[in-house]
Amino acid sequence: MATTENELLYGIHSVRARLRGGSGGIIEMWLLKDISSNKIGQLQQIARKLNIPIVHRSRADLNKQVQGVHQGVVLVCEVQQQRGEEYLEEILRDCNENLLLLVLDGVTDPHNLGACMRNAAAMGVHAVIAPKDRAVGLTPAAVKAASGATERVPFIQVTNLVRSLKWLKQCGVWIIGTAVAGGQPLDKVDLVRSVALVMGAEGSGLRRLTSETCDCLAYIPISREQDSLNVSVAAGICLYEVMRQRRKKGDGGIKF
Repeated sequence: MATTENELLYGIHSVRARLRGGSGGIIEMWLLKDISSNKIGQLQQIARKLNIPIVHRSRADLNKQVQGVHQGVVLVCEVQQQRGEEYLEEILRDCNENLLLLVLDGVTDPHNLGACMRNAAAMGVHAVIAPKDRAVGLTPAAVKAASGATERVPFIQVTNLVRSLKWLKQCGVWIIGTAVAGGQPLDKVDLVRSVALVMGAEGSGLRRLTSETCDCLAYIPISREQDSLNVSVAAGICLYEVMRQRRKKGDGGIKF
């Protein structure tokens, strides 16, 4: 049964990705009564193999429990422990290639966070970093929007973002802040080295202290008719440019 100590993960893609990680932390699966589809059937088979209890519930019950589009399937899971600064230290210690980090400075929309996580998973990001305060965490809506990316890319929340960025600089990571204008065009910045791309919040952009902490600022050259880009769209463009440069230099990256 769901309690205040549990969280609900819903949607076919999110549930499938969570099940791929095994049954650890999963309490039970809720399915809409009389629902029938190949995708739902596949999820049922996986749940049975993992010995996860399956509970059939009415549409009214699911709609009451889930604040979002559940697609007829919900996982009741133990609340995941949030990763903090110590996990970031582990990543830097264990990484044997040029690091790629995505830093979100005060993103508050869960759908934007989820989309950024999807971009990060697609482009080989080692971790996504965000502040604990005045920013969204991995809410059920963000996890659903991520479509399984939260199972593949670590999401790290830090107490003081500026302090964490300064520590990364001391570790040799180049901190690149993105801006609507000013700085250098993104394609002129060396992104082959270990870098942390810092994206600003929706509308307001980077906070002043965050911007001042960056080693350099870069912008995406866009049409004059468009003033700015959604943060998840901008993150996707910036991360692709990192992969393009690294692939061109033969320093890793994904194949297209």
